[in-house]
Amino acid sequence: MPRFFTLQQAEKVLPDVGSAILEAISLKAEYEQTEAERENFSQRVAVMGGVRVDRAQFLERKNRREEAARAVQQAIEKVHEFGCLVKDLDIGLIDFPTLFQGQEVYLCWKLGEPGIQFWHGVDEGFRGRKPIDAGFLEHHRGEVPN
Repeated sequence: MPRFFTLQQAEKVLPDVGSAILEAISLKAEYEQTEAERENFSQRVAVMGGVRVDRAQFLERKNRREEAARAVQQAIEKVHEFGCLVKDLDIGLIDFPTLFQGQEVYLCWKLGEPGIQFWHGVDEGFRGRKPIDAGFLEHHRGEVPN
């Protein structure tokens, strides 16, 4: 059964989630740099034809890329451990499952926003974001009663 957040619960973990998503974004940038270096190296080898490849240098770049990819995945998993979902790592978009009028919806937060101010249906995505207003708060129930 998925975890459902109340708005207050989501706001409470937001600082930790924000730190974790910043770490994931930073690690993704490292990965992209190692990938660009590997791609550049591969292109140089292809252009130069039969030139001898420094095998140690090639393996070192490959290992750095693989380590960076693992680190990114671990950082994303760290965010997921809070019970929320990474929707777009490039912009730091996070969804927190919640209940509204008996239906699962998402509280939606984007890196840089001061707090959780929007929600959207499961199938609506970022473009379907609606402001959290009095009507939402009146019918919002995050946790499923036992």
